[in-house]
Amino acid sequence: MPQTLLPNILNFISHIDPFDQLPEKILERVARAIQITYLAKGEQVEFGTDENEKYLYVIRSGSMEQRKADGMLRAKLGAEDLFGFTFLDEMADHTEAYTAIALEGTLLYLVPHKCILEILDHHPEYTPYFASQAQERLKTAYNVVWSEDDKGLFVKKVSDVASGKIAIVNCTDSIQSVAYEMRVVQRSAAAVVMKHGKVIGIITDRDMTKRVIAMGRDIQEPIMNVMTPDPMVVSPDDLVLHAASLMMQHNVRSLPVVENNKPLGLLTTSHLVQRHRMQAIFLIDKIKYAESIEDLQSFTLERQAIFEALVEGSVLPETIGRVMSMIMDAYTRRMIQFGIEQVGEPPCEFAWIVAGSQARNEVHIHSDQDNAIVYADSGTDQDRIYFLRLATVVCKGLDGCGYPLCSGDFMAMNRRWCQPLRVWKAYYSKWVASPEYQMLLNVTVFLEVRNLYGEVSFCESMQQHLHQCIANSNEFLVSLVNESVSVHPPLGIFNNLVLEKSGHNSKTLNIKKYALTLLVDLARIYALAAGSEATLTEERFEAAANKKIMSQEMFQDVIGAYRFMCQIRYDHQLEALKHGLDADNHIEPARFGSFERKHLKDAFRIVASLQDVAKLRFSRE
Repeated sequence: MPQTLLPNILNFISHIDPFDQLPEKILERVARAIQITYLAKGEQVEFGTDENEKYLYVIRSGSMEQRKADGMLRAKLGAEDLFGFTFLDEMADHTEAYTAIALEGTLLYLVPHKCILEILDHHPEYTPYFASQAQERLKTAYNVVWSEDDKGLFVKKVSDVASGKIAIVNCTDSIQSVAYEMRVVQRSAAAVVMKHGKVIGIITDRDMTKRVIAMGRDIQEPIMNVMTPDPMVVSPDDLVLHAASLMMQHNVRSLPVVENNKPLGLLTTSHLVQRHRMQAIFLIDKIKYAESIEDLQSFTLERQAIFEALVEGSVLPETIGRVMSMIMDAYTRRMIQFGIEQVGEPPCEFAWIVAGSQARNEVHIHSDQDNAIVYADSGTDQDRIYFLRLATVVCKGLDGCGYPLCSGDFMAMNRRWCQPLRVWKAYYSKWVASPEYQMLLNVTVFLEVRNLYGEVSFCESMQQHLHQCIANSNEFLVSLVNESVSVHPPLGIFNNLVLEKSGHNSKTLNIKKYALTLLVDLARIYALAAGSEATLTEERFEAAANKKIMSQEMFQDVIGAYRFMCQIRYDHQLEALKHGLDADNHIEPARFGSFERKHLKDAFRIVASLQDVAKLRFSRE
């Protein structure tokens, strides 16, 4: 190492734990022993695979990602982070190899282990600093080695986790009798209050303490006087993740499990934290209480880890989409709150609506933004300037969190998509009445929207107006069909896969453009024909099958093809993430075995067949 670099190195490591604990003379000795190396993006360092010289690595600049031997994400590290402690402890088990991959150009300082061990041999008083640091690294590094139970939690239903014990009482029962029913008879933390066969309230043991004992209420009063009215409830078939998200969003600890107005059990926070790690829920909770946009940006690794666990756990595509959508929703809501803190309180009522995959609850790791703002008709031009400023903060903030800006500019910070309610209704009337290409593109993007923040009635009013326009049009559905069949699955005349011939993505297939988007579009058409308000792609096809608009045989084929295509995309994105690459939609069939290639062609043939059926059923010559 050139001596001219010594002062710079010494200054750098002197501010990093645990080196900042060492005396100046020992610190200088460490600095002199340091070797310097540079890794380009994608280059890697392997550990635990041989007996070569081992180092403690200090990241001077850049970032690294650690992967275990099976490809599982271990941790993500940035400037001033250290790794290599695992192999410093001579008593540690070194059998677990892992790889550190440069996510960008990265400059590393390499401290030879033998240098550190020699120092500790002569100065054992410093051993705890390194030992404790190693232990702390292993504890705090985000470790995504989930058990099968942990992965399975994402697909568990509320009925799989909730307690079957719950007190069911009448609204006229006395406080004392309800307390007895809860404490002695059912041993339940809550009671559901009924009236004429319907759930009208809930009372918990905490409520009893705060509202009865602390306030000195007469225990002979009817329970309806102290209950929480109109409680949130969940269905036994709801995802545990959905129920837990409701708990955090509304700050409740208990949710009655109800089906057809019949209470079946109780889901409490203790059911979630006693036996399960609930990684996605912890992330949503972190997002909710993040103190800055920078905090939100720091959670990207955990979001990626959750996606990886879901894919590796072979979770159904529908569930993966729901989980990732809930996380994106949480990011968006918190970002809107940060935006309001920056630009001030809204001058009038507004709604932040989402479109595209987020509206359909089909978000994946590569999903970009599709959103808009609808504000009150009383809003002024000055109010619009406010909302555009708010939207800029939110959209750019989400981009920094790993949700890219929409390449088509379908975002609230575009003036076209930040409008009063009356303008949105005029948009829909015009688009449906004159479905030329650009009009059709616009309405397709905003054909399904979902309110995420603000005045719910604005979104509902927009959707009602849109569906009324479609019902009064004889041409709109035909135009949708013609557009959806204009792109053909990439099968050649001999049913060979047709690949991109040039450019950066040559010899690849765009699984989104030539398969998934086609199925999403066709599902939308079939749902409209069935009069269904479903937004999930699978639910839309199911609605069409139930209305006999699609045969059961075709339904089964299409659902199988859709799930297979989703899994192909997820596997491709997972592999890209493991190698520090962009998780895009361009798959390489050459990397598949004959089994996958055969099924890929089968899936494309099913898509082509569905296009033909739709054209015959809905289009006119």
